[in-house]
Amino acid sequence: MKIFNTLLAIVRLLLFSLVTIIIYGLLLITNLFYKKRDKKIQRGIIYRRFIIRILHYILGTKIIVYGNEPKISGLIVSNHRSYFDPLVILKNILAYPIAKKEVEFWPLIGSVCKTTGVIFVRRDNKSSRLETLDKINIVLEKGFSILNSPEGTTHIEPVTIDFKPGAFVMAAQLGVPVIPVAIDYKNLSDAWIGDDTFIPHFLRCFGKWRTEIKVSFLEPVFSNNADELITSSKKQIDKELLRFRKEWEAA
Repeated sequence: MKIFNTLLAIVRLLLFSLVTIIIYGLLLITNLFYKKRDKKIQRGIIYRRFIIRILHYILGTKIIVYGNEPKISGLIVSNHRSYFDPLVILKNILAYPIAKKEVEFWPLIGSVCKTTGVIFVRRDNKSSRLETLDKINIVLEKGFSILNSPEGTTHIEPVTIDFKPGAFVMAAQLGVPVIPVAIDYKNLSDAWIGDDTFIPHFLRCFGKWRTEIKVSFLEPVFSNNADELITSSKKQIDKELLRFRKEWEAA
């Protein structure tokens, strides 16, 4: 059984890479006809959504969705379990996700991220965080959504850890809504924590026939007070995470 799971994961990894390379290649070709960087990024976001939808079929994910995906633009905030979180949340949503700087240097994935609207931040570097906030400001002012994981790190705690306030302050200043999202995986081993690296984690996570995930799109929060945005978002997400775990344990 272990051999079968390893082979399944390797096949999925190869298909993951092949599909990503093909669609990324098409994106690079079509970008030759566009001079403005904004147009290239916007097309990249659409291509990224197409890649994500195909990858879910390849990887055997079973996603249970609660609530309604947002129809308005704003700051989308979620708890953080894995590098795979954005691929679940952005399956049908066009947004600019924020990722840690290290992802920019991952083979293939980093290149795709750079051309599809991902904003990179070095969380332990103040100047990098400030630069990221400037980029968030520009994106929100243009009416697009930002996807951010304000915890700043992955973990397997039953509820969220402290939220970093920067993006909430920006949302409050601009008067844009904060859209909380709760996400969790049936198997806690699917979380990517500590010194785990991409390939071993991928093989462990997607060697299963099904990876079960729950995601809940919660009520948007409107306020010009950053603390209120944080408190309300955190409360909604925590409540859903506890419900997810209770349902899985009872099943």
